[in-house]
Amino acid sequence: MTDTSSSRHGPRLAVITGLSGAGRTTAAKVLEDLGYFVIDNLPPSLIGPVFELAAVPGSTVDKIALVVDVRGRQFFGDLRAEIDTLKRRDAAPTVLFLESSDDELVKRYEAARRVHPLSGRDRIIDGIARERALLADLRAEADLVIDTSDTNVHQLRERVVDAFGDDDAPGMVVNLVSFGFKNGTPRDADLMFDVRFLPNPHWVDELRPHTGLDEPVIDYVMGQPATGAFLDRLEALLDLMVPAFVAEGKRYLTIAIGCTGGKHRSVVLAERVAEFIRGLGVDVRVDHRDRLEE
Repeated sequence: MTDTSSSRHGPRLAVITGLSGAGRTTAAKVLEDLGYFVIDNLPPSLIGPVFELAAVPGSTVDKIALVVDVRGRQFFGDLRAEIDTLKRRDAAPTVLFLESSDDELVKRYEAARRVHPLSGRDRIIDGIARERALLADLRAEADLVIDTSDTNVHQLRERVVDAFGDDDAPGMVVNLVSFGFKNGTPRDADLMFDVRFLPNPHWVDELRPHTGLDEPVIDYVMGQPATGAFLDRLEALLDLMVPAFVAEGKRYLTIAIGCTGGKHRSVVLAERVAEFIRGLGVDVRVDHRDRLEE
């Protein structure tokens, strides 16, 4: 596994960006609580000079978080170039991208009676669309994408602490999410697998009250002939992809496994996949999003 911390030159650097109203301010406050020196609305062209000042001998700043967003307007296009420059100097920042659904962002803006920075005289939804288009490439290259559509401030804090709270944890972290398609797909998933082709324990009366963490359901799901074949192929794929992602320096990977309700099949298989990935020497965190939903 590649230890990105051993080759880092200077302080640890985080860049917080994403859609307006998606939680950047909350994330910045969490990083401040974790000991980061936080600078809000910094023009990207100043990232390099700020980093150099923090890296001089005798500096007491070992962690910096920069909030960069569309308020910078004409400067924002320079962000990717600055990040690429830092990567070439073995000082690559961790880029956290926050997003949310259109409906939720509109609700937040209307509740706060704020104007979207890119809406001008148009509707809020028009400003959101412009911002999504502007940030599309940056989102694709971000180290960690967090969708806050259904996330409260406490849950967002937990996600940020998980990602940035342990400075000494090298390599990649895999977030493995089980979910139910009836409740919507996780918007921040990098890889998604649909296991609704397997027989559903919901239709077995004695299994319905249980979840995929209970032995009767585990035995039922793992006893299906298609389950073993699916896991064989999926594990072969992950055996190829996960080490390759680690070698490329990817820090966070979100894998989602879904069934109808998110209570039985997806839970069983998420646990099995998590066990396999841990065997590859990679840190795994499991979230059974809909396990307790009816």
